[in-house]
Amino acid sequence: MSKRILMLAGDFVEDYEVMVPFQALKSIGLQVDVVCPDKKAGEVVPTAVHDFVGDQTYIELRGHNFVLNKNFDEVNLSDYDGLYVCGGRAPEYIRLNEKVLDYTRHFFNENKPVAAICHGIQILTAAGVLKGRTLTAYVAVGPDINLAGGTWKNIPADAAIVDGNLVTSPAWPGHPAILKEFYQLLGISINI
Repeated sequence: MSKRILMLAGDFVEDYEVMVPFQALKSIGLQVDVVCPDKKAGEVVPTAVHDFVGDQTYIELRGHNFVLNKNFDEVNLSDYDGLYVCGGRAPEYIRLNEKVLDYTRHFFNENKPVAAICHGIQILTAAGVLKGRTLTAYVAVGPDINLAGGTWKNIPADAAIVDGNLVTSPAWPGHPAILKEFYQLLGISINI
């Protein structure tokens, strides 16, 4: 039986930060269940494309529709080997859902692998699981990490940091790095 990953998303999740890991994880045979509070399998979440075009911060454009494949309220956490937390606008509002925080805490309490990217770390700060951890996130989330008792590191966007069962990356250019480390945390070896 293949390993099973729970992926947290929501309306205006960053397009690349849900599409790329979903497809990459599935491409190596993992089962990936993507959920959003108050939504069911078959419903969609709109995505957002974030990019830098010379302003002081990123712009946000409408992306694709991503089809959820699992009912949020039917998640059985013991079925999952790892958690993947997507970024974008979704984390700022789904972190207000207590069940999202409970789901997140479960993976830390059980020391199961967790990957979180960009603004996805906002869910970790709200869940109270970062005390004593060293990690990264999009630069604007750095102060939140420090306030939550973690240590934020400003690293290149294409890199990742591992601290115990947690791997983080600042943004979607870090997919190769965060996925490589997440595979290792899951005990998966890919030899070419």
